[in-house]
Amino acid sequence: VIGILMIQRLHPDLTALNPGYATLAQRQLLFLVTGLAVLWLIVMLAGPMNVMVWLKRYKYTWLLVSLALQAATFVVGTGPAGSGAKLWIAAGPIQIQPSEIVKITLVIFLAGYLDDKRELLGSSWQLGRVSLPPIPYLVPMGLMWAASLLTLVILNDLGSALMFFAVFLTMLYLASGRPIYVSIGVVTFALACFGAWRAFARVEIRVQNWLDPWQDPFIAGYQPIQSDYALSSGGILGTGFAQGSPWYIPAVETDYIFSAIGEELGLLGTLALLTMYLLLTVRGFTVGLRARDGFAQLLAAGLTSIIAFQTIIIVGGVIRIIPLTGITLPFISYGGSSLLSNFALIGLLLHISSLPRRG
Repeated sequence: VIGILMIQRLHPDLTALNPGYATLAQRQLLFLVTGLAVLWLIVMLAGPMNVMVWLKRYKYTWLLVSLALQAATFVVGTGPAGSGAKLWIAAGPIQIQPSEIVKITLVIFLAGYLDDKRELLGSSWQLGRVSLPPIPYLVPMGLMWAASLLTLVILNDLGSALMFFAVFLTMLYLASGRPIYVSIGVVTFALACFGAWRAFARVEIRVQNWLDPWQDPFIAGYQPIQSDYALSSGGILGTGFAQGSPWYIPAVETDYIFSAIGEELGLLGTLALLTMYLLLTVRGFTVGLRARDGFAQLLAAGLTSIIAFQTIIIVGGVIRIIPLTGITLPFISYGGSSLLSNFALIGLLLHISSLPRRG
């Protein structure tokens, strides 16, 4: 509801600036209705089709789908002009963001794989005083590390890289109960990101614009500067709904819709929104904890982690805790791929919640 209201509110102002936005609100409403239909279909059909069984049975197929979509994005993908990022695949007038599909297919694979290897992942061998996991079962971590780094370097998609790896580490920890996995993953990924920053010019430019947007305030730094102005002008209570000027921010309907909410609804409005995400996250993990089946537990945790980390990453980018990324604010930002995938995600969580619970 908040998302469609904000898009409807931005629609006339954005259309006045660019006639290409004339059908923005109508398209978002169509995406919303389609997303609700997808959710309904999953809830109604998942039980009779025994969907959890074949989701796990074909886990490696979901991995191949994930890799194929990322490869297709590399080959034919496009992104915002001048960004160097490859985020979308164009199919005529329709643009699809494959990472929105990959985030679900990848979690399905990880849930199936980690559930099968749960006992082995919990074992260890000693290197001095340090307990390390079995080497063969570090291979998936290495593959995820490499895939996340390639997503950053080749596709220039920091948001997806961060989200994929954060979700993976969360699921790996829940499956194994071993904090060493998280420690190894965080340290190695941080070192790799530092190396990418020093080695690749486009990554270095993005970091520079994040650290000091005022070095190029009219081009590269214009977007974050206008976002800062919007958030500061909103104050505690905001300027009032439809009383602000968020259209000054380029891509306000996607990357910076959180700034628009902050300007017009203020700090209290943004905190209320973040509280909703927190409640959704708590509810999702509760569904996982109550599930009787190990695969269902990990799947619920992974799907919930997507919502949590996606929110953290995009909000962190808007308030400049981390560099801005190309991912969306779940259920709020404009975009069909995002809405459809998030409603599919919720549909799976609702199905898991209907399964027999642990006694």
